[in-house]
Amino acid sequence: MSILIDENTKVIVQGITGRDGSFHTKQMLDYGTLVAGGVTPGKGGQFVETKPVFNSVKEAVSVTGANASVIFVPAPYATSAIREAVDSSIRLIVCITEGIPVLEMLDTYYYVKEKKSILIGPNCPGLISPGRSKIGIMPGKIFKKGNIGVISRSGTLTYEVVYNLTLKGLGQSTCVGIGGDPIVGMSFIDLLSQFNADNETDGVVIIGEIGGDEEERTADWIKQNFKKKVVAFISGRTAPPDKKMGHAGAIISGDKGTAAAKIEALHSVGVPVAQRPDEIPDLMLGLLG
Repeated sequence: MSILIDENTKVIVQGITGRDGSFHTKQMLDYGTLVAGGVTPGKGGQFVETKPVFNSVKEAVSVTGANASVIFVPAPYATSAIREAVDSSIRLIVCITEGIPVLEMLDTYYYVKEKKSILIGPNCPGLISPGRSKIGIMPGKIFKKGNIGVISRSGTLTYEVVYNLTLKGLGQSTCVGIGGDPIVGMSFIDLLSQFNADNETDGVVIIGEIGGDEEERTADWIKQNFKKKVVAFISGRTAPPDKKMGHAGAIISGDKGTAAAKIEALHSVGVPVAQRPDEIPDLMLGLLG
């Protein structure tokens, strides 16, 4: 089993006729993802990679029966695209777009929760269940089907960690990039809850970074609730004090949000934290015995 997506997940691409939307539609189709069509207002009736283009998400869902959407819409229109997907009863929404204003995203976050849809992102690479489905921009060839879950705030670090896991024979059940913005849909805790219930996931890798208190809160939750093995990596150990690094969410306030604070919190609940991404596979193998 995997979490959130599988080979039966039917996807529409919002912004399918744009440069990024059309390119990654082909990549998802080549991987085997069940892409049913796409949406670009005013371009209904066209085709991209043989897939029909619709003028609205509601029309696309009505015709195709899609239950997931991936958004490649420019930032000024992205929250409207998310809300349109929610209003069209899309269960899983993956927003790749970066640069969405924080206050705009805050309102949209609560709108999604109220309607009981699931949002991954924004400013994320998406998610993949190796051998089953890929929604987003992750490079499918580095992934291998297996029993390790991966949750990450960083897209490129996800790829580096997964590459090393695959080299050591540790395949993945599902890998999710939650996004690097201050406000994102699903958190580490939300996804750990899903992995807790997945009988094909034996361990989870958490890839965090400086800024916010997500990792500290996750450490507390792991101690109380998580039943499986966890290994972590925190990027930004050498970040200069008082300087924002990387993602919009990588903002440190006082002594909160530093790499040291996150590492200490994870160590305090027995989670080993790798100093380098290539150490993660051996740490996980050690836990799994």
